[in-house]
Amino acid sequence: MVLNRRDLLRQAALSALVSDLASRTGLGNGINQLAHPSPSARAINSLQLEPFVDPLPIPQPTPLQEQRFHITMREIRVKMHRDLPATRLWSYGPDAIGPLLEARSHEELAVEWCNQLPPRHFLPIDYSLHGSGRDLPESRTVVHLHGGRTPAIDDGYPEHWYPRGESRVCHYPNRQDAAMLWYHDHAMGTSRLNLYAGLMGVYLLRDAHEKKLNLPSGNFELPLVLYDRIFDDQGQLFYPVSPDPQHPWMDEVAGDAMVVNGRVQPFFEVEPRRYRLRVLNAANARFFRLGLSNGASFQQIGADQGLLPAPVRLATLLLAPGERADLIVDFALMRGERIQLTNGAFQMMQFRVASAPARDSTQVPGKLLPRVALPQTSAARSREMTLNEYKAPAGNPMVMLLNRTPWHLPVTETAKLGSTEIWSFVNLTDDTHPIHLHHVRFQVLDRQSFDPDVYLLQNATLRFTAAAIAPNPNEQGWKDVVQCPPNMVTRIHISFAGYPGRYLWHCHVQEHEANDMMRPYVILK
Repeated sequence: MVLNRRDLLRQAALSALVSDLASRTGLGNGINQLAHPSPSARAINSLQLEPFVDPLPIPQPTPLQEQRFHITMREIRVKMHRDLPATRLWSYGPDAIGPLLEARSHEELAVEWCNQLPPRHFLPIDYSLHGSGRDLPESRTVVHLHGGRTPAIDDGYPEHWYPRGESRVCHYPNRQDAAMLWYHDHAMGTSRLNLYAGLMGVYLLRDAHEKKLNLPSGNFELPLVLYDRIFDDQGQLFYPVSPDPQHPWMDEVAGDAMVVNGRVQPFFEVEPRRYRLRVLNAANARFFRLGLSNGASFQQIGADQGLLPAPVRLATLLLAPGERADLIVDFALMRGERIQLTNGAFQMMQFRVASAPARDSTQVPGKLLPRVALPQTSAARSREMTLNEYKAPAGNPMVMLLNRTPWHLPVTETAKLGSTEIWSFVNLTDDTHPIHLHHVRFQVLDRQSFDPDVYLLQNATLRFTAAAIAPNPNEQGWKDVVQCPPNMVTRIHISFAGYPGRYLWHCHVQEHEANDMMRPYVILK
């Protein structure tokens, strides 16, 4: 059931057996969607768990061995809340979030990704989806370094999965600016389940320019991985399915348990000084509208692909799945207070600010990293790409497509290495889709409302209904995920620098990507 899209985000009433609340928002519109687990499922109401009783875990660095990280994927059990039993997860390390990987710009390193997962998946596979045959290993996996400018062989192409008992060495050249990247599973047909199970981690890329800025660092720099989950009455992850056992896929999955770094509504003790929060939305489908409970503003200094040209002061921040934000929060005027990081009506975590004064020699420069706008006249070509949803015949799930084209059909987008192109995403659906392009970075140009009925009935004629809207100030840096609101054309200017090969672009709502909102593209030499 889709509620009024122009209402503000509000908390939905949840019963003890209904705990799948999806808060989806996009550029000024509030979207609320209530999805119900199977009636036989005994999902607990996670909103009844006492908040702020568990300390925030901090992802720990893993040691380099001869310029190589060794990471093993295995099943673990972690207490995600004081009052829950240990929850079964799949992870890249001993805790819910994989180890923190740190690298330096232009210094290549390798990661050996070892698959030691159990042979059977503990979440419900939909064998009717493309790439999900019953003859395939259930614990197949391949790692994508999201935001990395990586050779195609090491990018984590969905069809390059490998089974339990095998490993893959990926080489990361790191020839890009300092940024918060992240790694997660991208196996064809099961990536939405593997991410929900816990296969995610943070990869921080550093450079000399960032170091000179004197930003908060060390204990005053916090990676915050945000997501949501549903728990059953045994404290285990619950992933809802459709009423049709032959097609259990759900178009979106979101939960009522707000999780940060693997704990439900944790707390963290801070000094009254500046902190740098490296925030990642790792949810399957939920958009987070973040703010501080006392109404204090904060500064955004970076986005997906690194630093912004200048800090942007915000009271709230809308973050789509896959997006990252580099934030500065100054707790100096909040001594002795307890401040919540909120997502609309939900509380994500609590900051407990110490009472004693703290020294702070850091700063936030007025200029961070200059960005030269790509001249639109330099684009080798412009493409018009549609975002589509189709209701399937009875007995089959709906299908979501990019440019009306399923994944398995031949490549239709090729670009020349070193060129730029302008892509216009024509959103014909009722959802805001976060579109992610692998390997490349881009600049957001604008968004413009159009009449979808005219487009559909008059041979793809774009009749605009309002003037184009410039990107938000915090979208002025380089990006790799862009929010595409419904009934709007979102334009981006892409730089195809890096390496030749076959990559992909997709919606980062995991359930959309799985069926079948994902397409390959090729960069030619």
